[in-house]
Amino acid sequence: MKVKYSDDADVLVIEFKDGTPVDSIDLKEGIILHLDEKGLPLEMEILDASGVVSMDEFNIMIPTRAGNGAGFSRIERAGLPC
Repeated sequence: MKVKYSDDADVLVIEFKDGTPVDSIDLKEGIILHLDEKGLPLEMEILDASGVVSMDEFNIMIPTRAGNGAGFSRIERAGLPC
């Protein structure tokens, strides 16, 4: 998964997997889900992102499989690179 932000365009793109979008669904004004040829999500695009998403802090929770149970490790980054 990749998360990209364009400061110039104020667009946040969350890529779930590689592929070529063939269709899209407007989930809400300015929030677009792009789909592959099977109708599965490839990426989500958020227009005017700074008005929708807090750009001050960025946290990612990654599942881990340590020991007998699943847990989460946390990656934190203050602010997003422009």
